[in-house]
Amino acid sequence: MGKTADAVAEGVSIAAAAARLAVRNHILVEAIAHGADFDPAVVGVFAHDTLIALADEQDAAADLAHKQRKKAWGKFTDPDGTHDYRDRDTRNLRKRHKQYRGVAKELRRQASDPTAVSALVAQAREAAWGDVESNLQRRLKVEGMRADLDPDYEMMRAARMQSLRLIDLPRLASNKRRAAADEAEADSADGGDALDSRQA
Repeated sequence: MGKTADAVAEGVSIAAAAARLAVRNHILVEAIAHGADFDPAVVGVFAHDTLIALADEQDAAADLAHKQRKKAWGKFTDPDGTHDYRDRDTRNLRKRHKQYRGVAKELRRQASDPTAVSALVAQAREAAWGDVESNLQRRLKVEGMRADLDPDYEMMRAARMQSLRLIDLPRLASNKRRAAADEAEADSADGGDALDSRQA
């Protein structure tokens, strides 16, 4: 009984981490991609639905383990593959069934507990803010870096200058030639139109 409880606790812990990740990603997408303000009630609905979806997955896994156990009952031949269970596997399949059901039951309990859902939302929000904060710090460090503070500046300067000569300047010259050709073509077309109108 203790081993089953431990396995259920571990399964709930893994599912809780998956739920936090899903809610964190939801918060980031809504805030960054859609410009939505953080609303704990709205995110709470998503968190609830996420827990229920994870519980449904666990129940589906429990149903599968039950079917596999029934199918394996009384079979004593050698298995054909990894999931081709035999009678000797029925005990483990029964344990898995109980573990999946236990995880699903706990996830449904958490989904129906407003305090647990609020805690999940708070943890996900904190994780989302941590991602945004570290990303901003990285960008500000790069964008605000001065040459005298960059320890790799001298070492990378030669590579940057070579990139400028071999890639950026030729690209700039090519763009300038293309723009000049387009402008000359437009002038030529305008001149032809003016000549046609004078001849008319």
